[in-house]
Order: sequence, then C-alpha cells, then structure tokens
Amino acid sequence: MWLVLAALTALFTSLTDVFSRKIIHTVDVVIVAWAWAFFSLPILYPLALIQPAVTLGPEFFPALIASTLIVTVANVLYFKAIKASDLSLTVPMLAFTPLFLLVTSPIMLNEIPRPLGMTGVLFIVVGSYILHTGDRSQGYWGPLKNLLKTPGSRYMLTVAFLYSIGGNIDKIGVRNSSAFVWGTAINTALAVSLGILVWQRSRDFIQQLRKAWIYLGLMGLAVSLAVISQMTAIQMTLVPYVIAVKRTSIVMTSIFGFMIFKESGFRQRFAGVLFMMTGVILIYIFQ
Repeated sequence: MWLVLAALTALFTSLTDVFSRKIIHTVDVVIVAWAWAFFSLPILYPLALIQPAVTLGPEFFPALIASTLIVTVANVLYFKAIKASDLSLTVPMLAFTPLFLLVTSPIMLNEIPRPLGMTGVLFIVVGSYILHTGDRSQGYWGPLKNLLKTPGSRYMLTVAFLYSIGGNIDKIGVRNSSAFVWGTAINTALAVSLGILVWQRSRDFIQQLRKAWIYLGLMGLAVSLAVISQMTAIQMTLVPYVIAVKRTSIVMTSIFGFMIFKESGFRQRFAGVLFMMTGVILIYIFQ
C-alpha cells in the first residue's frame, strides 16, 4: 500500500510542477511558493477536522518549528539558486535528496534500508540525475563540475540536504499527531513564513493573484493530495524509500512536458527512466 501512496505522491507532485510552470513566467516565484502552501489549506483543514481527535505528542511542536525553519530556508535558497545560475546546473542537485536520506535517516530515525533496498534508492538517484541532465548542453557531468565555481549549484545542493532533514522531521511530526494534522500544521506554518516574504518582496500581490488564481488553486489541490499521500506513506515504511519513489515525479513531469508543453529531449532521457524504474522495483521487492 505504501508504494501506491508514494506513487500518488509522485503523480500529484508532478501535477504541481505542471500547474506552476503555467504561471511561473507571469507570477513572482515567491508568490508561487507561498501559494503552494496556502492554497492547499482549504482541502487539508476539513480533512484534519473530520477525523477522530488526535493527541499531540511531546515532539510535535519542536518538530513543527524545526521543519518550518528548515523548509523556509530551503525555499529561499532554492530561489537564490535558480536566480544565480542556469536551471540545467542547479535542478540536478535535487536528485541527491534520497542519497542524503541514506545518511540522515539512520541518524534521526534509526531507519536503515536493506542493502538491495539501498541499491534501489541509488538507482533512483542516478536516474533522477540523468533525467535532469540528459538533454542539456553541459553534459552529464556539467552540474557536478560546476559545484565549486557556480553559486547556484552549491545553493541547490544545500537545498537537497535540507529537504532530507525535513523529510525525517515529517515522520517525527506524523508520529506525534497524524498524517492529516501534521500536513495541515506544516503547510499553515509555511504559508505564514512565506507570506512574510511575499509581504516584504511583492508590491503587486493582489494583481498577480488575480491573473493566476485558477492555476494557483489547482496547484493547491495537487499539493494537498501529495501531502496526504506522502505523510500516510511514511507511516508505513522507511522515509528514504518514500522520497526516492516520490522522485519518479520527474518521469511524469517529463511526460507531461512532452505532451502539454511540446518539450523535446524525452527520448534522450529514457536511460534515466530505466534507472528509476529499476530502483523502484528493487525497493518494492527488497524493502
């Protein structure tokens, strides 16, 4: 069941990417990031309120504070990365989040994947990296070669590491509440923290919302479903497995990009797809 939920997380994450891509050139990226959290709340709050009463554990609020700070910093660094350097040099760094989880999860959660399950995670990391670089002019090694001289690549590698910590904190939060309560709480906190950034940076906030409210609403719906699926899945298995399978959203986004945005290069990325699918099969069999 966890694999189905993780796959749904990947699907809804991919749809989030599609909807955000529709508006990213006309709406401030900070507003998009804020809307990512805020527009999911109308779905998350009713779901959290209709479930049986939940007793919050002692680690709930420390986890909430830590996750809010970490994810907010990660989002700020994400924006700095894509502003400082080409996407082809920065986005591939996110492929390393599952790799970092192989280190952070044993430390934070005492979760250690089996050897072949760990191999599956590594296959997904390699496939994710190939998918991000396979049709780029810099070649497969471009992003890694530019780590030392490109600020954006360093920012994004830091983002990947912070996301690995945040994924573990999500499980702590869920353990001390529920999937619905934690998902609602963390997105509320992020909406507030990112809302402060929007207030400081965006002067035509209302006008931009009016231009893109339909896609922002659809993005919020996709985010809420992704959050619910992910938080439920991490209760059932190891966090590195869930996040690794979630990374297959890249495959789905590539397919949507080819079908909707007429993007080229999908055939060149096929090797990455094979790596990722092999990784998913290994995780499922040897979890």
